[in-house]
Amino acid sequence: MTMTTHEAFERGTDTFNAHDMDGFAEVVADDVVVVAPGVRCEGKPAFVEFYGGWLQAFPDAHIEVHHVHFIDDIAVEEGTFSGTHDGVLHTPSGDVPPTGCAVSVPYIHVLRYRDGLHAAFNLSFDRLVMLEQLGLIPAPAAAL
Repeated sequence: MTMTTHEAFERGTDTFNAHDMDGFAEVVADDVVVVAPGVRCEGKPAFVEFYGGWLQAFPDAHIEVHHVHFIDDIAVEEGTFSGTHDGVLHTPSGDVPPTGCAVSVPYIHVLRYRDGLHAAFNLSFDRLVMLEQLGLIPAPAAAL
């Protein structure tokens, strides 16, 4: 039986938080498309590499979903990604060695489903905030 959009969303969230990329990949279409800041990739292997890379860079990674809105085969997710940067973070600009810094970064995820599977991910988050939290750029001075 085909999963509903809500069931596929919950399974994706649960398997990511369990760091179970095999389980996450089970609810993803073979031709899945991922779009994120500086990244566009297609296909299940590229999906596993992209999201698995976050789990490798942040071994204690966790997402907290604050709100999710379902409209037909689309879910719009508002959440926070948190973790400690203890592994290499692969980015379009090059690899970032571990900083040991904790991050807590809000994000918006627009997910499209087809036949009970994730067909597309469009992830948006503030890379500047993440770079500040990683200590890679200075944080802005506090207003007086």
